[in-house]
Amino acid sequence: MPSAKILEQKKQIVSDLTDKLRRASAGVFVDYRGITVEEDTKLRAEMRKAGVDYAVVKNTLTRFAAKDAGLEGLDEILNGTTALAVSYDDPVAPAKILNEYAAKHENFKIKMGFVEGKVITPAEVKDLADLPSREVLIATVLGTMNAPVTGLVTVLNGTIKGLAVALNAIAEKKAE
Repeated sequence: MPSAKILEQKKQIVSDLTDKLRRASAGVFVDYRGITVEEDTKLRAEMRKAGVDYAVVKNTLTRFAAKDAGLEGLDEILNGTTALAVSYDDPVAPAKILNEYAAKHENFKIKMGFVEGKVITPAEVKDLADLPSREVLIATVLGTMNAPVTGLVTVLNGTIKGLAVALNAIAEKKAE
């Protein structure tokens, strides 16, 4: 039986991991087996740059944390080598980075993911990764909202210009 000190440390790790899972807008579990230290260092740097928290996790402790956080269905994937990437702001970032990385490294596998407390399959993680970035989506929506206004201004401008040309022609005719 583990000592009280070790048991207390493990309880703290579970508590911290539970908090991380609850606060995260999205996360992805991966099997990182077969990648080199150099590749892992590059991946971690890319994750940090995108504001994604990436760490190797212990399966047993993660099992307890996931249960406490209300994430069901993760028991089957929590075996072997497991790392977790979570994002608190951009739900697409961890999926996008890890999906690109998995495409380049055949040993690197996406196990499962979650978005807003709902567990998603590796195929759904890939679909999430294929979404455009948040900035592109916002620009698209704003462009769509702006299009009718731009069209109205163009039509009104054309009508006013046509009226000005017609009045000018009438004025020139009367001047003759």
